[in-house]
Amino acid sequence: MGFPMRVLRPRARVLAVLAAACALALVAAPAALAAQACPSASAHPAQVGQRVMVRATLCLLNAERATHGLRPLSLDRRLSKAAGGHADDMARHNYFSHDSPNGGTFVDRIRRVGYLRGAKRWAVGENIAWGSRNRATPRSIIEAWMESSGHRANILSGSYREIGIGVARGAPVAGGAESAATYATDFGMRR
Repeated sequence: MGFPMRVLRPRARVLAVLAAACALALVAAPAALAAQACPSASAHPAQVGQRVMVRATLCLLNAERATHGLRPLSLDRRLSKAAGGHADDMARHNYFSHDSPNGGTFVDRIRRVGYLRGAKRWAVGENIAWGSRNRATPRSIIEAWMESSGHRANILSGSYREIGIGVARGAPVAGGAESAATYATDFGMRR
């Protein structure tokens, strides 16, 4: 036994399709509009300075969080020191991992810069990425992270309040393209 189906006339079908498209556009619009407000989101690291890249990345991350009703992350200098050092190290020493070749973890790096000192409770996370040419822009990196469940979970975690962002020119692989960039973001919450 089937369920009754309503047959729509051609004009009604067109209106139904348009209504569905508008509803979909309204759902996608906040993230797209917020991301458009991020200056230099499509800039390449060879075109602008590191500070511009960091600000664009932070803006895009916070646009994604706003779309999901989350408070923005604030940039923390200690987390930025840990993230920036790791991005530089990966690009300079041709490796791509949360752990450095000497075995140090991202928690070790965050602890070393003093972020966890005096904290009774804390949570930290890390996203890393790299891209070359048009995939080296902040917009491209954030889009890739949002397509990955683990990276997306870090970005959309309501636990995190602060972030450090590091962007280094170059690829973290031997013979990597000069038109590449390596990103590291360290998320944190401490109490």
